[in-house]
Amino acid sequence: MRSSRRPRTRGRSSPLERVLGVRFKDRAIRESALTHRSYAFERNTAETNERLEFLGDAVLGLVVTDLAYRRFPSMPEGELAKLRAATVNMLTLADVARELDLGSVILLGRGEEQSGGRDKTSILADAMEAVLGGVYVDRGLDAARDLIERLFWPRMEAYVRGEGDRDYKTALQELAAQDLGQVPQYRVEQKGPDHAKEFTAMVLIAGDRYGKGRGRSKKEAEQRAAREAHERLIAEGPSEEAGEA
Repeated sequence: MRSSRRPRTRGRSSPLERVLGVRFKDRAIRESALTHRSYAFERNTAETNERLEFLGDAVLGLVVTDLAYRRFPSMPEGELAKLRAATVNMLTLADVARELDLGSVILLGRGEEQSGGRDKTSILADAMEAVLGGVYVDRGLDAARDLIERLFWPRMEAYVRGEGDRDYKTALQELAAQDLGQVPQYRVEQKGPDHAKEFTAMVLIAGDRYGKGRGRSKKEAEQRAAREAHERLIAEGPSEEAGEA
């Protein structure tokens, strides 16, 4: 018979804590941050990582905004907003989670486990936010700030240098309007059962296909299609007709 007691607060640090460089004072908070709703549902408990995810989203947004404001004093408001959006979006969060191997320690229900939930972008992104929320609750804002800066600042620098992940849908819309005088249109198809859907997005500009992308969510597929289209437009350069207009 399994014990219902919580794991003790003391003891060896977990693999997650070693990667984070942060030791939780209360291991129950660490557990909560890793508990997906599918796991909680199967065990008939209301405790999930969703409240910590909600909190972590706000803490991440605050710290990233503060970093952007202080580190780039000459950057205009519009560019600051783009930098923040590129840093806190689902794809970036999931990438950070993959680097930490967060998927291996998330508590998932059997259905999510079997459908590849440990590498599902939305689950990883939500868990990453929940972990940040857990660090904030357990260790305070300074510890959360240090962790966020360590994990996300390199991506912020890469974005400003023109590298790394961006909000390609917004970037493509601006580039297409500037170079072609057109607005991108997206067509999205989905297949597979509800627990393992795959989305395929196609982006059209003036009726021509410029990019295609696949993902576990509509947003992920559209971003990948937009990235392909953006890279093609950059390679082609502005059209003469747009320049004359």
